[in-house]
Amino acid sequence: MLDTLDAAAVRRWCAGGLAALKRHQGEIDQLNVYPVPDGDTGTNLVLTLTSAQQALAMDLDTLPDSGPTAHGHALRLMAQGALLGARGNSGVILSQILRGFADQVAGMPAVRGRELAAALRSGTAAAYPAVSRPVEGTRLTVDAAAAAAAAGADSDDQPAVAGVAARAAAEALARTPEQLPALARAGVVDAGGRGLCVLLDALVEVLTGESTARPAPPPRAARPAATVARETGSDEYAYEVQFLLDARAEAVAGVRRALDALGDSLVVVGDGREPEGTWNVHVHVNDVGAAVEAGVAAGRPYRISVTRFADQPEPPAGPAVTGRAAVVVATGGGIAELFAAEGATVVPGNPSTGELLDAVRSTGAARVVVLPNDANTEAVASAAAREAHRFGIKVSVVPTRSPVQALAALAVRDGDRRFEDDVIAMAEAAGACRYAEVCHASREALTVAGPCRPGDVLALVEGEVHLIGTDLTDTCAAVVDRMLGGGGEMVTLLAGADAPAGLTDAVRAHVARRWPFVEVHTYPGGQPFYPLLVGIE
Repeated sequence: MLDTLDAAAVRRWCAGGLAALKRHQGEIDQLNVYPVPDGDTGTNLVLTLTSAQQALAMDLDTLPDSGPTAHGHALRLMAQGALLGARGNSGVILSQILRGFADQVAGMPAVRGRELAAALRSGTAAAYPAVSRPVEGTRLTVDAAAAAAAAGADSDDQPAVAGVAARAAAEALARTPEQLPALARAGVVDAGGRGLCVLLDALVEVLTGESTARPAPPPRAARPAATVARETGSDEYAYEVQFLLDARAEAVAGVRRALDALGDSLVVVGDGREPEGTWNVHVHVNDVGAAVEAGVAAGRPYRISVTRFADQPEPPAGPAVTGRAAVVVATGGGIAELFAAEGATVVPGNPSTGELLDAVRSTGAARVVVLPNDANTEAVASAAAREAHRFGIKVSVVPTRSPVQALAALAVRDGDRRFEDDVIAMAEAAGACRYAEVCHASREALTVAGPCRPGDVLALVEGEVHLIGTDLTDTCAAVVDRMLGGGGEMVTLLAGADAPAGLTDAVRAHVARRWPFVEVHTYPGGQPFYPLLVGIE
């Protein structure tokens, strides 16, 4: 039994929590399959906590002369690593919970039961503002229940308080389908809340030394390997080199000069600690060895990764107009090419906070608009925008939920307008573009349009199932008809990676017959899961 949470216990909690999340990764991913097979909450939590553990790999025995305690230093490293590696809405919320936890106890000489309860409350308070529209029945609800139960225990017995919090979280998780109709219809509990329960169970195990028996997760489906595309820079350079560097600030100035002479797309981001800190170094070069040697000359490089661009798609980033730029998240090669043609810097789908921040800084612009194109990435983009302000960059996030909305927003950009006015115009254009997605159901579920079975064709309008069909082309045409029934002058169709040949041509012909005065634009989007994306303006 541990009476207080020390630095060693923090490290064991992070390692144990990561191991537990990996065991339950497939199970958690499957919880947010509703009813499209793109659930990735478990994967995002694993990637986020992996980044936190990597941050904790730093030497915890060397502390500043004044500042946090050893356990506080460890918690802040864990929180900062989670923030820079945060992926998806679940990852951002986790990073904020850890930040609030760390802020509460960093200066406390000991963390016992009551201090643990206060830290859980602080984590909850930090997590809610990270979500633009908090909804009960989600991870936030589970977190709040754990914090309230810990406070209600009113005890200095830390293992007991942690146990009470974990049990309350599990009970709150079981109630989430009662609070969120989408969960009830799918017959699942909240995926992010399940991830939090796994982490709290890991904390209890660290404090008590007793392992909690967990049911075996269901078999995981194989996930496609991630691909890396060149986000910015000249095609003159064949390799992307990235590493973390422990070095003094004055030595890093020499690294910047050396790498700037070797290549382009140079980004060096520090954690703000003086005089010696940790820096994230990113550059495109031809001489990999010379790039790493520049880091060795300045300090201790580690977590070195090298990616060869080879023949991967390389959408060029357009130049910033009067100090402005746009960063767009894209899933699908065709969609990425469309955004690149509009002069935007393109980031592959499901980015981390650090990757979005790198993309924003790589534009070299003082004012940047970010188009996330889904709800999960919107939270990541907001976190990256807050971080960018530390570097003097003003970032505005236009809350696009679909690539077709981002195309509408980019079409109205005007560099002669004030930046704030331009952002408003882009937001209005995105909001005026109604969007739909057509996909195949992966499981039985009860939707607002009725029950669906695996293989059924689903047409989702603005995220809600409106039509259930058996023929892909007929369902695509029907959803376009339904949307045009509410008005519209232009239809945009993006064909997915698995779209059958002739799908967009058939829908275009249908619109020409049924709606002769409506303009239709079709493009190969290449997006996964959705054979067709539709935009109506």
